[in-house]
Amino acid sequence: MRNSLATLEAPLEHVRALIERATEAPTLTALADAAKLSPSHLQRAFRRRYGMSPAEYHRARRFGQFKTALRKGSAVTDAVYDAGFGSGSRVYEHTNRLLGMTPASYRAGGAGAHIRYTTTNTPLGQLLVAATAKGICAVTLGASEQELEQRLKDEFPQAVRERVDNGREEWLDAVIDRIACELGWSNREAPEMPPLDVAATAFQWRVWEALTRIPAGTTKSYGELAAELGKPGAARAIGQACGSNRLALIVPCHRIVREDGSLGGWRWGVERKRILLEQEGRRHAS
Repeated sequence: MRNSLATLEAPLEHVRALIERATEAPTLTALADAAKLSPSHLQRAFRRRYGMSPAEYHRARRFGQFKTALRKGSAVTDAVYDAGFGSGSRVYEHTNRLLGMTPASYRAGGAGAHIRYTTTNTPLGQLLVAATAKGICAVTLGASEQELEQRLKDEFPQAVRERVDNGREEWLDAVIDRIACELGWSNREAPEMPPLDVAATAFQWRVWEALTRIPAGTTKSYGELAAELGKPGAARAIGQACGSNRLALIVPCHRIVREDGSLGGWRWGVERKRILLEQEGRRHAS
């Protein structure tokens, strides 16, 4: 019988820790030997848990810092070395996967990038889903299409942003269908999650993955999640990782509350958070 992710939690966490400590990306074979799994099994299990391969996870650690430096206006060369890359060629080799564009283009507000997006109405308001050629780059909620389109423009002001009609873009439709199924808005079977194109630090990915394991209808405090991750003093960092999440509902940061049980903030509105938690609670209590 194939191991479940719960059974694989310890070896996957061991692999993640090895990647965290590595300055150069460990080979898949070496990681598989450490986890006592076959390389193909490790690759599949790691991707299911963290949304990316071990090699992509290692690159994401560096790209999170690299992306932040670019957004702050650092020169590309400075950002490359400050993020720990040995050379610019390594950045450009993988940049399309993690930024959806070249570093200079991202620094210039997405110049040259092509982002496709669509919107749909939901019980929580308008939902926008956007993707580069490499994967989903944004899932966001708002009161109107205009508000959501403006947010996308603010993130990538120089990118080519193309609206596509529902039913014309497989990845965008798959995300909408998956959200509808997981939140009880549809009775259809949830489709597979498309690939993601969201750069983040390893800690952010770890927090986001932990958020996906909080059952619908329940909540955890920042402190509880920090303790679960073995970082009991990192409640503030947990909050920052939640605040940086650009995948509304896919990464359920709405299930994190303050230590006293009050809702706290939510990037897409506290009232939406309250409604969403109440809906999940009623559905799973019945």
